[in-house]
Amino acid sequence: MTQTKLIALDWGTSSLRAYRFDVAGRVLEQRNLPWGIMHLPEVQMGAAEKQGFELAFTQACGDWLHATPQTPVIACGMIGSAQGWCEVPYQKVPIASHEVGGQLSTVQTQDGYTLHIVPGLIQHSILPNVMRGEETQVIGALSLLTEDSKENARNILIGLPGTHSKWVQVQQQPASLQNKSALIRHFDTFMTGEVYAALCDHTILGRTMRNKDSEGNDVNACTLNNASDNDAFLRGLKVAQTAAGRGGVLATIFSTRTLGLTGVLNGIEQRDYLSGLLIGHEIAAMQALLEEQTFQLDHVILIGNATLCARYQQALAAYGFTNVDVAMQATERGLWALAMQAGLIT
Repeated sequence: MTQTKLIALDWGTSSLRAYRFDVAGRVLEQRNLPWGIMHLPEVQMGAAEKQGFELAFTQACGDWLHATPQTPVIACGMIGSAQGWCEVPYQKVPIASHEVGGQLSTVQTQDGYTLHIVPGLIQHSILPNVMRGEETQVIGALSLLTEDSKENARNILIGLPGTHSKWVQVQQQPASLQNKSALIRHFDTFMTGEVYAALCDHTILGRTMRNKDSEGNDVNACTLNNASDNDAFLRGLKVAQTAAGRGGVLATIFSTRTLGLTGVLNGIEQRDYLSGLLIGHEIAAMQALLEEQTFQLDHVILIGNATLCARYQQALAAYGFTNVDVAMQATERGLWALAMQAGLIT
């Protein structure tokens, strides 16, 4: 415990992850708890409004702080939202990456500890955009770049696939600038993951879909063909590149059902086809936005679940994006980097 230099929390809607770092920024210990801001520990009737946050905080890192009470604590994610422990104002985009750590807000716990909360980012436009938590992952990914990669890739697109996929445009500053910062220039949000789940679970499309059993076999498909799941995914990916695909998502998603009714896709393949179709439309739209915004892309970095990132790598390759890497431990690295920016650690 005496090696603890920083305690960091990734506190989202459905879960809470706690990290204990040593002086070199290595994670000594990690804890995963189910206490997202919308599902906190139960409190007694009449307890203080924020008592659930206090209990979750204590379970996550109370013993760590008891052993090393002077250790700084930082948190990112929905904990800083209007539904969180303390609402932290959004910072406006464009913003230099090194400025985010200078805008932390604080909340005092009942035990006298100070929790520093990272602000989210907001992009004001006709259709505003916001993020909370992803900014930390972006900064973490940037902190992992080597000096050579910074020189060779000035314009970077950071993708965070998931329920609400984010695509963040980052411009590396010239080496002549002493702060060696990067400009978070613009970002877009695609509700691809949530739309996929809703279509599968709550529309007619899901009626003919099937899942796999524990051995990976189709449990209840009426028709089978020789196409693999990945083939169905690739088939869906290409839809946005066709003449029919130019009609957009609403004009093409019903093909998930009709390809099943005509025997082209079985129940499992329909799921993979729909996944590919939605991701393909997302990448095609993102590509069009980059062209419209004259962002000369050099490099793509993906952050997130390994399986999902692999699918997005396939999708990006299908649309001509070949210089793609996956950043590991972006959240942990981002929390450490933000703590350094804020002067919490040296």
